[in-house]
Amino acid sequence: MVDSQGESERRPFEEVFYPTDRVPLVEWREFSGAKSTVAVMAAITVLAFVTGLSNLSQPQPVVEGPLAAVLPLSRTFVRFAGVLFAFPLGLVTVGLQRRKRVAWVAAMALLPGLTLLPLTTGRTTEIPLLLLVFAAVPLLATNRDVFSQSLDLSSLQIAALTSILGVGLYGTVGAYGLRDQFLELDGWGDAFYYVIVTIATVGYGDITPVTTEAKLFSLSVILLGTGAFTVAVGALIGPAIESRMAAAFGTMTVSELSLLEDHVVVLGYGDVTESFLDLMDEETDLVVVTENADAASRLAGGGIEVLTDDPTDESALRDARVDVASGVAVAGDDDAENVLAVLAARNVNPDVRIVAVANEETHVRKLDAVGADEIIDLRAIGGRLLGESLLSGDETDSERSRSDRSEQAES
Repeated sequence: MVDSQGESERRPFEEVFYPTDRVPLVEWREFSGAKSTVAVMAAITVLAFVTGLSNLSQPQPVVEGPLAAVLPLSRTFVRFAGVLFAFPLGLVTVGLQRRKRVAWVAAMALLPGLTLLPLTTGRTTEIPLLLLVFAAVPLLATNRDVFSQSLDLSSLQIAALTSILGVGLYGTVGAYGLRDQFLELDGWGDAFYYVIVTIATVGYGDITPVTTEAKLFSLSVILLGTGAFTVAVGALIGPAIESRMAAAFGTMTVSELSLLEDHVVVLGYGDVTESFLDLMDEETDLVVVTENADAASRLAGGGIEVLTDDPTDESALRDARVDVASGVAVAGDDDAENVLAVLAARNVNPDVRIVAVANEETHVRKLDAVGADEIIDLRAIGGRLLGESLLSGDETDSERSRSDRSEQAES
């Protein structure tokens, strides 16, 4: 459809992206979408941590729930479960915020285990935690397709994590095998404990090697463990630092991009972009994708979310989360780039509504052919409005023009 005829030129941009013939369940998605799921998981993490601290602070934790009689080591479980669940749930929440599939799988595995805590204690103060867990499971199930991104670890990160696991396994098995050459090391639990405190360079001194062979083994665990830990920290923290630096140059971070949903993506920066952004209401989430660094810096300074990247690159459009966007505006000054941007957006999300700007009338059909739902022919619209204002004496348009001039004069 080409928006260059009749009264369609005067429609606000909101109507272009939210036409009346489409009635999405906005209210339902607002309360049951991915953002709500992440918020509920964050609340569960906080409540689990607070509950764990409460149970740890009691001399004898309360064990009066329906599972108290059947759960082995129920008092030990109640004392430590809250805090032990809270830390992995915190990592899971961050992963869900970034739409990672592994985080979704981990959440579905951890939440059933967490329900054992309130069912074992039987305390009324832990009922909110149980209710939140019951609310989180259907939310996760409903939004399972949203959390579809792979972990995308680099080869260095995979190697670092593997080396840490390898050193832990080597140290635990080796310490247990040499347990007769250590003081106070009797079982697998003691061996694992010894490896952790050794790699962490804590060294409480309660478990000590007494033979040369055991001392050499301990030395190897220290060297291998601290080396692997140092490399892992650099490999995992480095990308976070790069994201901070990218944000300083007007580019959204990975965590900010992962929160986007039902937003409008603007591909390219042209003469009409500023006017388009001014017309959009504050409640509409916007992301501008442009390679123009000056424009990106200026827009970011004005509070507009910007991704400094190629608007014709499908990977950049995936980063801008076009796959869950409510609409795409293609507004560059170069029609050839606009055509490629429409193609890229259609490949990333075949169902998204795309409205494109045609700077030359000869390019309208090309934009329509590559999949734009609506094309704004700037020259045709401008010429028609000029002719209507001059020939038909359109007082409304004239008053609008005079009002605009007076506002500019006052400013």
